[in-house]
Amino acid sequence: MKNPIETERLILREIFLSDADGMFELDSNPNVHLFVGNKPIKHIEESILQIENIQKQYKKFGIGRWAVILKETNEFLGWSGIKFSTDKINNHQNFYEIGYRFIEKHWGKGYATEAGKAFVDYAFNEMKVDAIYAYADAGNENSRRILEKLGLHFVNSFEYDEELEVWYEMKNPNA
Repeated sequence: MKNPIETERLILREIFLSDADGMFELDSNPNVHLFVGNKPIKHIEESILQIENIQKQYKKFGIGRWAVILKETNEFLGWSGIKFSTDKINNHQNFYEIGYRFIEKHWGKGYATEAGKAFVDYAFNEMKVDAIYAYADAGNENSRRILEKLGLHFVNSFEYDEELEVWYEMKNPNA
């Protein structure tokens, strides 16, 4: 298990099975799923399976999405982090992708940006990756704004799973 990362307001750590209730609250909300396939989950068992898949990524690739916990209350806010993607997306395969998803009541408070900055730093300075990538639904202005705040740059639009997506990237400034 990797050591947690602390920011001013957040603790970023690997996701545990004990996070299942928070993951269910997150992924059962149709508003959260508006720009990620519109398929909210209906059973907590789906959250448990997702957590188990994330934990497999930790073992296989040494990285994956991490829980975002509010220091002040120890509350699960959602997830963020770097994932190694083996899928072929926008002519890329086997790349490091940054992402985030938060419970709706925690939107608009800067948590995605705060966690994202910590993960950009982690990817470039600890993992020493050459670049990080991200993609989002073309209509998701909030997600696009966060990616730009993190320093990623828009590259192109493309179609994925019959949706128009936008591709962002950032090269390691230390390379």
